[in-house]
Amino acid sequence: MAATKPRLREKYEAEVAGSLQEKFEFSSSMQIPKPTKVVINMGLGKAPTNPKILEYAVAELETITGQKAVTTKARKSISNFKLREGMDIGARVTLREERMWEFLDRFINVALPRIRDFRGVPTRLSGQGDYTLGLKDQLIFPEIEYDKVDEARGMNVTIVTTAKNDEEGRELLRLLGMPFRR
Repeated sequence: MAATKPRLREKYEAEVAGSLQEKFEFSSSMQIPKPTKVVINMGLGKAPTNPKILEYAVAELETITGQKAVTTKARKSISNFKLREGMDIGARVTLREERMWEFLDRFINVALPRIRDFRGVPTRLSGQGDYTLGLKDQLIFPEIEYDKVDEARGMNVTIVTTAKNDEEGRELLRLLGMPFRR
């Protein structure tokens, strides 16, 4: 059974890579920026007092990404927050290769337009060509059933690229279809 390439990857190889090479005048195809991984992170401040929240968050992340989520632990104890070192306080998934391309396609073309009063995403990148976007709730993903959600949980989606600077990273994401604000 021959596996088909994800739609966004085909677009990258057919159109985006050539446009980037032409615009930035790269001498080698290895210099062309491309996404390497996508990290979806959910921080759950209430998790130490209510462990069920962590279970729901992990299940939702696994539903959204199609990959097992990993729980993140507190690195230090903070008494004001009743937090001890080693307690579970969040969940994270790192997507690479085919799953990354599939997620990016669904995220850009399906999930982002479902945000209420959506006018585009901010154009600010990290300084090294990586992009992080904070989301207020998980209901923008069509995989999540509205009736089964107990509360809205935010998450960060980080797209890590091989771009050397923000200009290259922004252009890569724009050509892939990221709806930046004008």
